[in-house]
Amino acid sequence: MSNKLAIQALNNIMELELAGVVKYTHYSLMVYGYNRIPIVSWLKGNADESLVHAHKAGELVTLLGGHPSLKIGPLLETEQHDIGDILRESLEHEKVALGAYYELLRIATASHLGDSGAQSVLLEEYAREMIVQEEMHLDEVNKMLRRPGDLEPFK
Repeated sequence: MSNKLAIQALNNIMELELAGVVKYTHYSLMVYGYNRIPIVSWLKGNADESLVHAHKAGELVTLLGGHPSLKIGPLLETEQHDIGDILRESLEHEKVALGAYYELLRIATASHLGDSGAQSVLLEEYAREMIVQEEMHLDEVNKMLRRPGDLEPFK
């Protein structure tokens, strides 16, 4: 396995997850209305989870002999603070993060052809675990964007 490719992918994940910390923290400050308390709590939980995910990725960077990035992924202030807007932005952010985990999985599974099996299994299992978490989170946000009774996924 190319450690360099894996380290790059993990640093990208770390940057995206750190951006998630900032975004979810910002979103939690911008919620108003009757349902503020549970939504703010949910957003703070997502910020905490993103920080844990960033830390896991950084630990794997150092395990592979790399240097964790000090960068943060893209941050875009849209000035849209309606709950629906926040959820749609969250959905897009999570889709990008999911793609980054799939890229890491691709790198880890491609390495099975090489001679570095132990590290690739570690990264493969990590990527799979994170993909499951991200897909469940995407589903949760998708359901939050639907109207009661809508069975079709949000588009």
